Formats: sequence, structure tokens, C-alpha cells
Amino acid sequence: MSTRSLPVPDGLAGERVDAALSRLLGVSRTRAADLAASGAVVVDGRVVGKSDRLVAGAWLEVDLSTLDEPAAPPPPEPVPGMRIVHDDADVVVVDKPVGVAAHPSPGWTGPTVVGALAAAGFRIATSGAAERQGVVHRLDVGTSGLMVVAKSERAYTALKRAFKAREVDKVYHAVLQGHPEPTEGTIDAPIGRHPTQDWKFAVVAGGKPSVTHYRVLEMVPAASLVEVHLETGRTHQIRVHMAAVRHPCVGDVTYGADPVLAERLGLERQWLHAVRLAFDHPATGERLEVTSEYPADLAAAWDALHGRPGAVGTRA
Repeated sequence: MSTRSLPVPDGLAGERVDAALSRLLGVSRTRAADLAASGAVVVDGRVVGKSDRLVAGAWLEVDLSTLDEPAAPPPPEPVPGMRIVHDDADVVVVDKPVGVAAHPSPGWTGPTVVGALAAAGFRIATSGAAERQGVVHRLDVGTSGLMVVAKSERAYTALKRAFKAREVDKVYHAVLQGHPEPTEGTIDAPIGRHPTQDWKFAVVAGGKPSVTHYRVLEMVPAASLVEVHLETGRTHQIRVHMAAVRHPCVGDVTYGADPVLAERLGLERQWLHAVRLAFDHPATGERLEVTSEYPADLAAAWDALHGRPGAVGTRA
């Protein structure tokens, strides 16, 4: 590999070095940050770090010799408990368990939806970056529920367009600490990287536009079950928006939830589940709608909060 030199494009003015390199080089933000940390990024003759900001017209030089080739993806392996909800020639919809990533990524060595589908013999679309072919949207590792993967190239193109145009209905249920007021509303607040904790996100000036609609379904003394519709799809969007209005998801200690309550409920992740997914089928144009019930850990935690025995299912 060689050194790449170019003036900073106007479109990258003000961007962090790691974010800009990720876009310029087509690598993950983690790999771009590692590149900066190695001293391989120079702006106007000065070595810069990953969090430095770029200025339009400045001369950028990147030594690509330290950029290792991506590691081989982990071998496909089945994921116990991952249920196939719908399958046809164009799409497959899975009910993703907690602890499973959508696709391989730097630093993640656990199971993935893509790997589980490959292990089960599914052929998915080849469109998209190599590590996330066929993936048109994602769920956090700690969030369970419905996720669609494209099997055909036409499905990939159609679904990516539909998600971008906000034509896909994504519905989540969350249990929040306390009682939101009003009981129905919209949170419209930009989301970006947390200013001091880079692994988190936050409502920040200059963040990406983010819109969350919510409606309280049921209240108990310490918490509320809410239905959430996402208008945008930012990383950790529901978790960040709910924390911003001081009603974090129960169990979400990363975003300010009470760790004592999480321990009492036996929760090791946020109470958040993708319960319904609806979209126009890329081949037939007919509306396809699928639903998912709460997994055992979330149902048990809600029962404990509610003070009654028995499983809790989807309340769509």
C-alpha cells in the first residue's frame, strides 16, 4: 500500500479524523482510529489524532502501509434460539436473540445473524460491504427482536431505499424507569458521539437528525411499558432519547438506568425488543408484517415489575 495525499474536501470540514478516514477509505471507524493512533495521518505537516477536526482545503496525507488487511470473518456458526419468522426467495426475517450481532465487525468475536444464516444454508444478497452483505438494517447486540435480511439483489436495493425513505414500520416495546409525561409524544433531538465517552452516543448539537415517537401502553409503580416507532434509525437511538428525557430503559446501566433495579430483576441488558416489522415486499409489493413475543428474560422482568405471574406477550 502507498501514501494517499489530497486536500480535505469541503464535505469533510469539521469532521473528526476517524470519521473522515472511515468515509474516505471505506474502512470501519475503529480501523480508521487505529490508523490515526499509529501516527499515520498528517494534516498540513502535523501528525493528528483520531479526535482532531479537519479543515477544508488542508493537505491530508495518510500512510496506508500500516493499514492491515481485514481479518478473515469468523466461520459461520448456528445461533441457538434464533427463529426464522419468514422466508422466501427475496427476504428472510429472523427473531434475533440478545447477545447476537447483526454482522461481523472489528472487536466482535461472538455470534452474528449473517453467520447463523450461512450456517443454516441460507444464501443472502452479495450487495453491501463484505462483512455485512445482505444487511439492510441492524439491531444492537443487546436488543432482541425482528430483523430482515435481503436474499436477492433486488431485495437489497428495494429495502435499502425503503429504509432511507422511512417506508418501513419499525415498532419496539421498551420498559422505562418512571412515568413519561406526556404519556404520548415525539422526541426530536440530534444524536452524535458522546463528547467525552466515545463508546456512547448522546443528544448533541450538530448530531444527526433523530426522531422517536412513543406511547405509554401500561404503567406500574416503578416503570412504564411503551410502544416506540422510529422515524430515523440512529445507533442506540431509543436508548439515547429515553435517557435524555430521564426515563432510561430498565436495565440500561450504560445510559443511566438503576443498576440495583436491574440486578433485582435479573436483567443483564436493556429492556428493549423489536416487536413488529412491516414493509412492502420487494417482489410482490404486498405489505409484509411480522411480530415477535417478548423473550423470557424481558417477560420475567416485566412480570416482576407488574407483580403478577405468567408470561407477557406482545401488546401491539
